[in-house]
Amino acid sequence: MSDATSVTVRYWAAAKEAAGLAEEQVSATTLADALAHARARHADRPRFSHVLGLSSLLIDGDPVGSRDPATIRLGDGARIEVLPPYAGG
Repeated sequence: MSDATSVTVRYWAAAKEAAGLAEEQVSATTLADALAHARARHADRPRFSHVLGLSSLLIDGDPVGSRDPATIRLGDGARIEVLPPYAGG
């Protein structure tokens, strides 16, 4: 992956608990790449993939929504926020 960039993945609430850390750096060209790297790094934490799949994602503060992660290119230094659903308000 010669055009991979360094991005920060930041985990909040249940995602932070499931990952066992607040943030990490990954190399990726697309959001799909970044998520795949994160899943692989936390393969020993079974709850992580489940929580990640339920979470809303922001890239540099912009919601990803229902866009296909494989079509979302990441710039160098991008910040991915992983926001799991929560009860209350």
